Amino acid sequence: MPPLQQLSIPVSELSLDKDAFRDSFVHHVQHTQGKHPKVATKLDKFYSLARTTRDRLFDRWTRTWQERIQTKPKHVYYLSLEYLLGRLMSDSLHSLGVYREAAQALSELGIDIEEVLAEERDPGLGNGGLGRLAACFMDSMATLGIPAMGYGMRYDYGIFRQDIIGGEQHENPDLWLQFGTPWEVGRPERIYDIHFGGRVIQYTDSSGRPVHEWVDTVPVRAMAYDYPLPGYGNDQVNTLRLWGAKATRDFDIHYFNAGDYQKAVERQSSVENITRVLYPNDHLVQGKELRLKQQYFLVSATLQDALRRHLELFESLDSIPDKIAFQLNDTHPALAVAELMRLLCDQYGYGWGKAWEIVRGSINYTNHTLMPEALEKWPVWLLERVLPRHLQIIYQINHLYLEQVRASFPGDEARIRRMSVIGEEDEKAVRMGNLAVMGSGKVNGVSALHSRLLRDMLFKDFNDFEPGKFTNQTNGVTPRRWLLKCNPELAALISDKIGSGWVRRLDDLEGLIPYATDPQFQRDFRAIKQRNKQRLAAELARQHGIELNPEFILDSQVKRLHEYKRQLLNILHVVSLYLTYRQDPGRKVTPRTFLFAGKAAPGYEAAKRVIHLINTVARVVNSDPAVRDKLQVVFVPNYNVTWAELIMPATEVSEQISTAGMEASGTGNMKFALNGALTIGTLDGANVEIREAVGAENFFLFGLTTEQVLATRAAGYDPQYIYHSERPVREAVDAIRAGFFLPELTDRFQPIVNSLLNGDHYLILADFLSYKSCHDAVLTAYGDVDSWTRKSILNVAKMGPFSSDRTILGYSSEIWKTRATTPPDGQR
Repeated sequence: MPPLQQLSIPVSELSLDKDAFRDSFVHHVQHTQGKHPKVATKLDKFYSLARTTRDRLFDRWTRTWQERIQTKPKHVYYLSLEYLLGRLMSDSLHSLGVYREAAQALSELGIDIEEVLAEERDPGLGNGGLGRLAACFMDSMATLGIPAMGYGMRYDYGIFRQDIIGGEQHENPDLWLQFGTPWEVGRPERIYDIHFGGRVIQYTDSSGRPVHEWVDTVPVRAMAYDYPLPGYGNDQVNTLRLWGAKATRDFDIHYFNAGDYQKAVERQSSVENITRVLYPNDHLVQGKELRLKQQYFLVSATLQDALRRHLELFESLDSIPDKIAFQLNDTHPALAVAELMRLLCDQYGYGWGKAWEIVRGSINYTNHTLMPEALEKWPVWLLERVLPRHLQIIYQINHLYLEQVRASFPGDEARIRRMSVIGEEDEKAVRMGNLAVMGSGKVNGVSALHSRLLRDMLFKDFNDFEPGKFTNQTNGVTPRRWLLKCNPELAALISDKIGSGWVRRLDDLEGLIPYATDPQFQRDFRAIKQRNKQRLAAELARQHGIELNPEFILDSQVKRLHEYKRQLLNILHVVSLYLTYRQDPGRKVTPRTFLFAGKAAPGYEAAKRVIHLINTVARVVNSDPAVRDKLQVVFVPNYNVTWAELIMPATEVSEQISTAGMEASGTGNMKFALNGALTIGTLDGANVEIREAVGAENFFLFGLTTEQVLATRAAGYDPQYIYHSERPVREAVDAIRAGFFLPELTDRFQPIVNSLLNGDHYLILADFLSYKSCHDAVLTAYGDVDSWTRKSILNVAKMGPFSSDRTILGYSSEIWKTRATTPPDGQR
């Protein structure tokens, strides 16, 4: 018998051909699910197909691990509180290059692969663009052969399942793990204790070295759950490691025997709340504390795991900067700076100076937003209670850093106050954004405009002190999911004309430019868009009973609900259109559907009220026979990646209408354009670069620029002036205020009216007429079918710069200093 290390499954069992796939599938139906094929349910078939696929992934996964253990390359460890992965089955089949073989294998058994794939639930690990970007980046790192691990949280119930009842958002648990998931592998050998609370004992040891002991803590165990994330067509499989919270003692039998059954499991329940849901409502103190614990739980487990792995391969932690790049995906994991210092100094005996050198040589920070709530601040008293040792470390980091700043800018105490990690505004608070900047070697923004605003405004003082530290890496999206998978007909049409190399070299799409005016290609392109609209309409009817007319223009705004994203501007314009069409029922117009989707945070009442307004407007508009042939409003509940994969290929007009200077980048804008939608948008985030790429004539621009936004506010902007002077604005606002769309509760939307007329912080009324005029231009352009189609094709053709592969190559060469082992065209 050969030793275990030499054993392997015969190659024929892991073959990727159709017959082997079919046989493996039948094997899993019978021997894993324990069913005769004749009585297997759709869920049985899903699990059997998943395990058939997984068998082939696992072989490549373990081989990838072994190769990296032997070659010891530099690794990227990507820390993100969110990963919005979407369904993994189809993605895995495409990456292995066996989607067609799998479909044929099931077809021979009388099974439709699409019905099987529909059984998979979206993993509840994220909410918006931040999590979806992390998923795109993981796909690109695997495809480029960059050794990487993603680290996140294994949320039991995701953020929430959004139900729309009476037009309002209601939150319910997302039961994505109700039946388990075939992609997950528990790693009980990778368990770490995470400590909270307690106190710090300080003393000097016999060698004169200061010692800090963190004692009397409450431990929580973090257990690893791994997901294989394959690269496209390269046999490389990276890992997403999620942490689940486990109590150190699950069950107290003494309480149970005494009849106190609730108390017997109380500790387990309390501890495991850490990974129950994403983004607990932090309007209450308990919610703030839980959110802080979540963030520390993620970084502590990750760093302990990374240091352990490093010492398994190398003699010393001194080589961390040469062998590890930690990437913080936004400010949530900023505690990694303090935690790595604690581990190095308190557990591994490093002096402060050497430890700080390692921290700054290995940690990098991506800022994703200029919004205050994302640049988190934790009250000092809360950190003192939950993480007392870390508060000490943060004070020391702050003190030493600011001493260097004082030496460079003597007497500039205003600068010192701005740069300090400790804010003294309403209450003493730790500014996590400042901590992340201090502790990182590189800091990047995610679009050219956003990075400029970081350097020139938000972190200007830091940029003055450390020039060259700030850089830009414009976001991107993976073409594997956002064209090849979600729009297979368009992908096939493109490949028929220019070959399939675009799947890994998105710049190849420029080969479509000569076809933009080709009559047959235009007809084929339009026919695919129409079938995608019909597909979306059928799914909306099946799942929600929503009627969507595929003959209407489809105009979509799908994204997290937030005031700066201005879904309110969109629906205010819809109200104005509705009033206009009612007053002139004989008017001939091109009919439009305005589609909305997205979740509002549970405690974000203003955003939830906008959802309610959208749905009440939809109810009135869609039931009014006077406008039924002109206008339709749809809100898609429980928006997720799977819905995005249906909506984006079907959409013709993409709404990217945030207040200029507030959206860091956006990636929905890229996905829509990649699928042939034309953008109506402001000069915000990556819209600027998209417009430059596709051409100003193929982009519908409106609204104030970032500079004009600042100037308008500085000049004492008065929304009441616009309200009184512009009739369309006044009529739309008055209809909402009068309760026209919700007569049974006339004051429900009064706070919305108040926000518009008293301040209008997001400049909705200031941009309204420009937005309305831009929509008129959209209708005019749509009337010229050939010209519109040409614009759509050119949008697709010019999306090469917005591939996440390009973004990751930028991170790799400019920030991480890593090597892509399977790059396109030999780029490294």
